Amino acid sequence: MHTQKVTSRVSYTFKQICKRILGLDIDLTSKIELFIAHDGPKFSYGKQPLGKELYFQSVDLLFEQGLNDVEVQVSDWEGVKCFFEVKHEDSVLPYDIFAATFYLLSRYEEYMPHVKDQMGRFPATESIAFQNDFLKDPVVDIWAHRFKKILLEKYPDLIFKQKTFSIMPIVAVSQTFAYKNKGVLRSIGGGIRDLWRLKLDEFGDRIRVLLGFMRDPYDIFDFIIDLQKSKPNKAKVLFGIGDFSNYEKNIGYNKPKHRTVIKHIADYVEVGLKPSYEGIESLQILKKEKIRIEGILNRRLKYTICSFFKLKLPEAYRNFIELEVKEDFSMGYAKYSGFRAGTCTPFMFYDLDYEVQTPLVIHSFCFSNVGQDVDLTPEDEIRKEMMDLMGRVKEVKGVFITVFSNTVLSENHEHQSFWKSIFEFIWNIENE
Repeated sequence: MHTQKVTSRVSYTFKQICKRILGLDIDLTSKIELFIAHDGPKFSYGKQPLGKELYFQSVDLLFEQGLNDVEVQVSDWEGVKCFFEVKHEDSVLPYDIFAATFYLLSRYEEYMPHVKDQMGRFPATESIAFQNDFLKDPVVDIWAHRFKKILLEKYPDLIFKQKTFSIMPIVAVSQTFAYKNKGVLRSIGGGIRDLWRLKLDEFGDRIRVLLGFMRDPYDIFDFIIDLQKSKPNKAKVLFGIGDFSNYEKNIGYNKPKHRTVIKHIADYVEVGLKPSYEGIESLQILKKEKIRIEGILNRRLKYTICSFFKLKLPEAYRNFIELEVKEDFSMGYAKYSGFRAGTCTPFMFYDLDYEVQTPLVIHSFCFSNVGQDVDLTPEDEIRKEMMDLMGRVKEVKGVFITVFSNTVLSENHEHQSFWKSIFEFIWNIENE
């Protein structure tokens, strides 16, 4: 491919679309003589075509540095939303899908002024995807496949590496136990609170668990292990082990029973860290929690998901990179299903301040039980929405990532049977 300048943004974007999404190896050059001398498939990307080659007109975004006030006008393009329209009559595409891809993957809009929610998060309602009704479409992958179709029409012998649809259930554990191992004062206080609120069933369960007559309802880890034994997949279980606070209610990380549970499930399923609310913004606290989980697992930390999906860019990701975390699963919204970065394919975090692709791999989830209120939304509608999202991911052979709390799978959750059936259904989907 020829472009007037191979910037870090150009390299990042075309490698994501061509290599990671489409499985096509590509070389980039700004030297006209090399481009002309090449006999194989080729195309150009820029303001003007060089000749009669396959040409895609560009806007300025991939050749800029820093943040600018980018105007985004979203239009319908044969059934899918797109932006950064181009006008050159020789351009094969009517939009600069490469600049649009970079805008979404880099989370450009999250760096711009916006109204945060009460927890300091970038809300879905501030995003162009929500405001223009394409949050539930993996538009980056859809655009990429339209690009692939054009390439094949021009060069039918092009070879794309086979890519498959896959699923990845994530279990985020804020509280490993509902009643067990919480100490005398917390147990007494919890019992008094149950009685004060007339939650007699919960009070009875608390007593039976503490006396050893009943399994702790949040301890659903053998259920997950049994699923893994029956059909191994790429599931992850991410534990919160932060210090007790207004936001973090888990038992102490150093309690033997807690460590035993984490080690036990780590023998079957990949385990990672759910950084605490405080640890998301403090490198010192995050480092402490990382050391804790590594001490329990006796291996390097690889996976994270932010508590409450409280993802502040770029600070949170810079802290993960500083501590050599490999992959993060926080890219999604707490209250809305859909594709926060417009994609269902893992991508590398691009730091807009430093204009560099980082080694941190970002996985974007599109469905979480956190955003679903079964008391307000019928179960059939939730199931239908999940199936619709899955179908859209399957069409582009992406990764369908869902996030569940262990609490919704517990026996004392009001809608446990529904969420458990959903979780088992997702787990048993065949990768294609």
